[in-house]
Amino acid sequence: MRALMRALTGALFCIAAATAAAAYPDKPIRLVVPFPPGGNIDATARIIASGMAQRLGQTVIVDNRAGAAGLVGAEVVARAAPDGYTVLLGSTGALAPLRALHPDAQLRPEQDFVSAGPISRASLVLAIGPTVPANNLQEFIAYAKANPGKLTMASAGVGTAAHLTGEYFQKQSGTKLLHVPYKGSSLAVSDMLGGHVDLTFDQLASTLAQIKAGKLKALGVTSAKRSSVMPELPTLAEQGLPGFEAATTTGLLFPKGTPADVLARVNTALEETLKEENTARQFRDLGADVALGAPADFDKVLKSETAKWSAVIKEAGITAQN
Repeated sequence: MRALMRALTGALFCIAAATAAAAYPDKPIRLVVPFPPGGNIDATARIIASGMAQRLGQTVIVDNRAGAAGLVGAEVVARAAPDGYTVLLGSTGALAPLRALHPDAQLRPEQDFVSAGPISRASLVLAIGPTVPANNLQEFIAYAKANPGKLTMASAGVGTAAHLTGEYFQKQSGTKLLHVPYKGSSLAVSDMLGGHVDLTFDQLASTLAQIKAGKLKALGVTSAKRSSVMPELPTLAEQGLPGFEAATTTGLLFPKGTPADVLARVNTALEETLKEENTARQFRDLGADVALGAPADFDKVLKSETAKWSAVIKEAGITAQN
């Protein structure tokens, strides 16, 4: 009799779990953005929220939880119930270097989250100011090697994608640049236009207008493949730095323990949204390309990017304070 009761209890539990999964979602989903409104990550969230809401049949609420370079919002999601109703707009630019920059942080992104799939991938562009005497990557590298430590490299701040890409570039190219951190990329680009700093690694959307106007010179994109935003611009890998790749990938991350069938349902809605031409156009306007993939794909990207940028940070001796 006891064995029979245990079997019946197990069967009822499975039926209840299957019913709950079939009903998902039966209430609004909260999409946490770990940065303030107005930036590219926020825009990414708002692009996909509408399309996913239509396909899931529930409202997707964008909730901005800024602070500590993305750590505050990420912790909100990591501590949430793994029921599929709280999700993070994750970015490798913020999450991959987090532990290396903040070793005391309790959050371990590659362990504390599970993915519902990638969203987009944005390369950076190596842009130089008008006073730098170079017209292509090889001329720039030659000039930088002849003047070690003299060329100033602007970034949006210590530990940002622009800064880390610049450190990675120096290692791969054998150059030595002087890092000048700013509070945001717009200030860095403004000072480049004014001739106060020499170069930056920035997202194409931030510099495209100045590049097309001839105010800045674009030497190449940092991704493995050319960007659809400016396909005529070659990659750095094509121009003599084989294997060079630096790009920011975004994806949806749920708390660890979220059921696989929930992740699969969200992934289906996400992919259907990303396959729309209007969605792809909106991402191109942000300087990014749509990145389709299975739930596990973004997990793999996050793990590999964490290992890569942690090594760069360690070798360069970067801390969150310097």
